Order: sequence, then C-alpha cells, then structure tokens
Amino acid sequence: MVTAGAVIMLVALVAPDGSWWAGYVSEAGTAGQPYAIPYRAGLVLLAAGVALVGLALRALRAASVALFVAAGLAATSGLVACTDRCPLPPYEPTTPADVVHAAASVVGMVVLAGAMALVWLSDLRTGITRLAGVAVALLVPLGAVLGLLMLFVGRSDLGALVERAVLFVAVSWLVGTGLLLGSGRPVYVH
Repeated sequence: MVTAGAVIMLVALVAPDGSWWAGYVSEAGTAGQPYAIPYRAGLVLLAAGVALVGLALRALRAASVALFVAAGLAATSGLVACTDRCPLPPYEPTTPADVVHAAASVVGMVVLAGAMALVWLSDLRTGITRLAGVAVALLVPLGAVLGLLMLFVGRSDLGALVERAVLFVAVSWLVGTGLLLGSGRPVYVH
C-alpha cells in the first residue's frame, strides 16, 4: 500500500505542466490542482500502508504504536488540504486548515523518524534494523535542515528539494521494511 500510495502521489505531483521541483509537495493536493483528489487519496492509501507496517512490527510495541500514530497523522494530512501554495506562518497568512495540514505533516514525519529510531535501537539484529539505522542517519539531518529552512527562510527552492529528499528516505524505508517483513526471512532474531 505504501508503494501504491507513493506512486499515485508522485504521478499527481509530476503530471501537471510546470516544474515539479517548485513548492511544497502538498501543493499538489490543494483545490484547483488538476490531480488534487488522486494526490490526497494516494496520501491516505500511503497512510494505510504505514499502519500495516506498524501492524507487522507489533512485536516492537513502541515502534508499532509510533507507526500507527504516524499513519493517523499522514491520513489527516491527506484529508485536510492546505490552501493554495500551502502557506506557513510567520511568512504567509494561514488558515486553520493550513495549520492542521502542516502540523499533521511535520509531526507525522517526526513520529515516523522516531519509529525508525525505535526499530534501529531494538535488540534485533536483522536487515530491518540495519535499514532503519541508515534511514535515521539520513532522515534526521535532512529533517533538521528542512525544519530550519521552513522556520528561518520560509518558502524556497532549497526547501522544496530537501522536502523531496526527506519524503524519498521515508518512503524508501517504509517500502524496504515492508519488503523485508514479507520476504519470509526471520525478522525477530535476538
């Protein structure tokens, strides 16, 4: 489900005319965008996939709970669209929907990074933990850069690029973890 949701979102992001590197990814889901509904549906489908990964990792209780929380926040981000250009305070006037969407997106990514860290720090010694360690090592500094850019610069081309890198790492980890969980190889080896 993660892969299907991510592919739907990617198609909705790149299909319209113009550069798909400009602006926040969530702008593809705003009213008036030609693929807003597929983008938002893809995000909700991706959220369902995150919940399934959480279910599959239920033996790692804290990581599983974090994944369920991240799934709920991702679904909220998909269901509550931001307004045109996804404005963020303090640089642009915002609506309550903008704040809900942005908060769900940002907190969801932080919680997802926490789930990755919990998997990595677990006492398992499998490909799942190694993959989580690599994802955390990439996501935390990228997320910090993105947060600082959003806080101190606001909308920027660099911020858009870093956001896409953060999302790529997150989706790659989710897909990779799902593949490893479905591979039939032992997952819970101490």
